[in-house]
Amino acid sequence: MRGFLSITLVLSHLLLLTDYGFSHPLCTNMKSPFTPKTPLVFCEYNGSVCCNSTEDMQLQNQYKAMNVFELGCASLLKSILCSRCDQFSAELYRIESAPRKVPVLCNSTVSANSTQSQVTEVDFCWKAWDECQNVSILNSPFQLQGGLPLNSTSKLADIWQSKSAFCNEFSGASEAGELCFDGGPVVLNHTQNLSPPSGMCLEKIGNGSYLNMVAHPDGSNRVFLSDQPGKIWLVTVPEEGSEEPLAVDKLNPFLDLTDRVYSDTQLGMMGIAFHPNFQQNGRFFVSYNCDKVKSPECSGICSCNSEVICDPSKLDSVNGAQPCQYSSVIAEFTANGTTLQPSLATSAEPLEVRRIFTMGLPFANHHGGQILFGPEDGYLYFMMGDGGSNGDPYNFAQNKKSLLGKIIRLDINNISSAMVIAGLGQWGNYSVPGDNPFDEDKELQPEIWALGFRNPWRCSFDSERPSYFLCADVGQEQYEEVDIVTKGGNYGWRVYEGPFLYNPPTSPGGNTSASSIDSIFPVMGYNHADVNNSIGSASITGGYFYRSMTDPCMYGRYLYADLYAGGMWAGIETPTDSGNFTSTRIPISCAQDSPIKCSTEAASSLPELGYIFSFGEDNRKDVFILASSGVYRVVRPSRCNYTCSKENVTALTRPKSIPPPFNSTSRRSSNPLMELVLLILSLLLLFGSSCNL
Repeated sequence: MRGFLSITLVLSHLLLLTDYGFSHPLCTNMKSPFTPKTPLVFCEYNGSVCCNSTEDMQLQNQYKAMNVFELGCASLLKSILCSRCDQFSAELYRIESAPRKVPVLCNSTVSANSTQSQVTEVDFCWKAWDECQNVSILNSPFQLQGGLPLNSTSKLADIWQSKSAFCNEFSGASEAGELCFDGGPVVLNHTQNLSPPSGMCLEKIGNGSYLNMVAHPDGSNRVFLSDQPGKIWLVTVPEEGSEEPLAVDKLNPFLDLTDRVYSDTQLGMMGIAFHPNFQQNGRFFVSYNCDKVKSPECSGICSCNSEVICDPSKLDSVNGAQPCQYSSVIAEFTANGTTLQPSLATSAEPLEVRRIFTMGLPFANHHGGQILFGPEDGYLYFMMGDGGSNGDPYNFAQNKKSLLGKIIRLDINNISSAMVIAGLGQWGNYSVPGDNPFDEDKELQPEIWALGFRNPWRCSFDSERPSYFLCADVGQEQYEEVDIVTKGGNYGWRVYEGPFLYNPPTSPGGNTSASSIDSIFPVMGYNHADVNNSIGSASITGGYFYRSMTDPCMYGRYLYADLYAGGMWAGIETPTDSGNFTSTRIPISCAQDSPIKCSTEAASSLPELGYIFSFGEDNRKDVFILASSGVYRVVRPSRCNYTCSKENVTALTRPKSIPPPFNSTSRRSSNPLMELVLLILSLLLLFGSSCNL
């Protein structure tokens, strides 16, 4: 019985982790809602909407063309047409399936045998039938979705013989956990009551300075760590509370690219990403900076060129470097050179399989460099800063022909000859996903996914809700921000710095007016005045939604930090899935039984983090802080005497990590049957330990 209860707790936790719930506000074109410059006249929605004044007029003309005189039906049809302006229209029209002409109508409690007296206010589909079943509606959205013949006498009752048949076509049960349309703007009234954490407890498990941590794709408790000079190590993460540190074999890195990586203050190895099918194909990718003076193979197209109205010969030198002396590179490598099974590889050959991307940089700073694979689409996302210098003088971030100040989305699995002929993919070997924003905005370079960034520093997809793609963007002199990034979104720089209008000191590249863009403002952030440190500066470091149950009171909060201040913030969304966040600075302490002491003061519980470079997340969703003083892990709050009422309740649900596969020196059969047996044994051990067998 005890084992059965343990399995139940584990399975319940796994089900919790796979319940994505609702998405944040999103329009049918996959863009974020915006505040229109001109208030909508026909569809009188307030606040953030998905329609501008032109689209509002188009909906009004469509409404007039239907020529409906029955007031009840006419009012209902107007609300249905205007639902396209709702900030949650992507959910209402279920855009992941076949495109709908009618939003999913609420029909929460009725069945085929229900009577009129049982209909509740939320049963909007029944109301639609009652009001419109015998009305002749030319070009109605119901006709268009149902494929009815378009003539002046078509009625709903001519095709759907009953109320239940009609609602089977157009409704969706609201209690199923999905949004539906009830005649007015969607309001999310479901909230998640999370106890505010009293503080966050850390343990220091490693020395050394790293910029990236990536969980091993095999699901084990191993991670890849990379440093700025150009090395990657494969490391096993010890159990929380085991008092064991990370064992990093500095003399035997997984990959060493220090011979071609140029490392300086804002230059070096900036990102690593493993192909979604790494276990089968062994492909992985590295983002780094190179110096063409030292490496002839470094040279590529200069991002400052005539196409973006920039003459590199007129740029001022930075620290003695000439424009485009340094480049941002994405290169592909393979783990198949040392083993036939990529998961068994403990090293990789430092030979590039393919140069994916190379772009010369106008200045020596602000070039992001992180790379991530989208968890749903499998495309490679590349975070690129505005190219550097004070105030983005050439306005690269708003220039739609420049890749600077952008988030770029590439297909690295297909290199289409048609793309090459069309001039797409000019920066390297890749193709452009057909649904990138350029399919709607022809002025955009095809690679661009979103624009208007100064220097996106650490982005992540929420492991529970992949549509939540959050990026921290470093500010200039006033505000540090966190953005929810969506297709084609413009995040304002350098028109705005966070929510504030920005006045650039120089503008050789011209200006962009605030009225000419629909800027998306940050969902979280902080003013420089709120950060106190010895150097009087601020620079945000983005993190993760905390999805581990190690600290259940931190669960569901987005963690981020400041590079210089050593401060930590936790953002909470209220209501849940609304896109509305509030964030607070939280105290942090270090466990006294930490494997490595966190402070030089014996009695101090305050960790001496130094600079916070990045965050990491392992396969168990534990979150790590990568700082100049070492590697830290978020652990149980009670280890720092913080109070969390949920800690004891959820302690039994913590999933066990999958052990790493045997290394190349182990006795391992290549017989597929034997591998299956080993896999089954591993699963039995996993569940056996959970069940206390």
